[in-house]
Amino acid sequence: MNTTDMSPGASPKQHGAPDAEVLVVGAGPTGLLLAGDLAKAGVDVTLLERRDQESNLSRAFGLHARTLEQLDARGLAEELLRIGTPTPALHPFGRLSIDFSRLRTRFPFILTIPQWQVERSLLRRTEEAGAAILRGARVTGLRQDPQGVDVDVRHPDGTTATLRARYVVGTDGARSTVRQSLGMPFPGTSVISSVMLADVLLDRAPDDIFNFSSNEDGFTFFAPFGDGWYRIIAWDRHRQMPDDAPLTLEEVRDITKRTIGNDLGMHDPRWLSRFHSDERQVPHYRQGRVFLAGDAAHVHSPAGGMGMNTGMQDAANLGWKLAAVLHGWAGDALLDSYHAERHPVGRRVLRVSHALLSAVTTGSSLVRVLRAALATVVHQLVVVEARASRGISGIGIAYRAPRGTHPLTGRRVPDLRLAGEPTRLYEALREGKFVLVGRDVAAVAAPWAGRLVTASPATSLRPTLLVRPDGYAAWAAEEPDPDEVRKALTRWLGEVHRQGA
Repeated sequence: MNTTDMSPGASPKQHGAPDAEVLVVGAGPTGLLLAGDLAKAGVDVTLLERRDQESNLSRAFGLHARTLEQLDARGLAEELLRIGTPTPALHPFGRLSIDFSRLRTRFPFILTIPQWQVERSLLRRTEEAGAAILRGARVTGLRQDPQGVDVDVRHPDGTTATLRARYVVGTDGARSTVRQSLGMPFPGTSVISSVMLADVLLDRAPDDIFNFSSNEDGFTFFAPFGDGWYRIIAWDRHRQMPDDAPLTLEEVRDITKRTIGNDLGMHDPRWLSRFHSDERQVPHYRQGRVFLAGDAAHVHSPAGGMGMNTGMQDAANLGWKLAAVLHGWAGDALLDSYHAERHPVGRRVLRVSHALLSAVTTGSSLVRVLRAALATVVHQLVVVEARASRGISGIGIAYRAPRGTHPLTGRRVPDLRLAGEPTRLYEALREGKFVLVGRDVAAVAAPWAGRLVTASPATSLRPTLLVRPDGYAAWAAEEPDPDEVRKALTRWLGEVHRQGA
């Protein structure tokens, strides 16, 4: 990386050598995971963040099972489990349970943990992998050409610079400057306003780990951080204030008493804030050499706690694809698959969160009665509950596969037990490479040794599996011959000389 060209006051570099192969704009969970993945894969990546220091305040507070699997594949899940609080089920409408405990995963729960703790772990990994992080760098605009992208940056002292990269990824949130610079529309609507957020201490813990209650006055939701602090999300139907209106603890206490019946002795708030929630999604996650991920690409209500999780899974999908193209192992068409795979997921998350929000904010007593009755019926339908838990947790996400391919293609691969070391698939994925799981595949895969890991299953797994770095099946076949394996490896890992990668 050319650090001179990145210094404050550097002159614009038009169509010259890039300052980085990839510039990632925004150091939230999405940007940090992406930058870490790229650096781990040997890509020259720089992360631009307008904040000049870390924040210990955040809106997001939960990690779902699929995101924990992605973090496990990066060696971070265990440390976050020591910090957070696992919860096996949510009870949003009385008897209706979104039960995660039946999920077939090492993480059959939602982990309550503040976003800043997640960011801290991801930041350490990103720095250790060698990514450059430029803080206090506010992106003000960009322009792209067939060879790269020029990004205008303003530093805290008022000086400006123009950085150049082969690709840019905007992970800079709902008000994304990258998205606005592209002129990309962000269609949607505002669905709820004057939502109150408070981090408080309590004299008495709620009955449930996640305590939720709603009535004709509004709703209140409690979530523990595991260190004595609780996050409260509350909404008062009868008191709608602008986002910048001051919020007092008394206001939070009042709606809590009217919805739950008790304020649980809340005191000593460390954070009080209001926000409004939109439901929006860009029509395209890619425009030329610029990509959008996380809240820059899609925003929705906090119902279901899927926002931070969806963004991190966007990053897991995009990172290995950018690395493959930059290393020359894949063509540009692979980058188009990012939009093809992740845009439908974002659209589905918007629908689910909208349905959950609509159910909890209804002011109709008749609708609430019907909702309670439906919850009782759904509670008795294990299949419906299982589908809800798989959808919200991300475990049920699968990507469309070409017609005629093996049924496992495009599907999430569970954490298979492997013979020898490593002993689990998600440990093998920590190399950031493809993993070929099958019997006697090492010799066939030898020419691609620098691009993948080979492993033998510890069970009677029948198909041979080529697992993508994000944990989905790229290819599978029942008892393939060596030529079939080589053809699949060439398709996904590029051409190599037989004597070495």
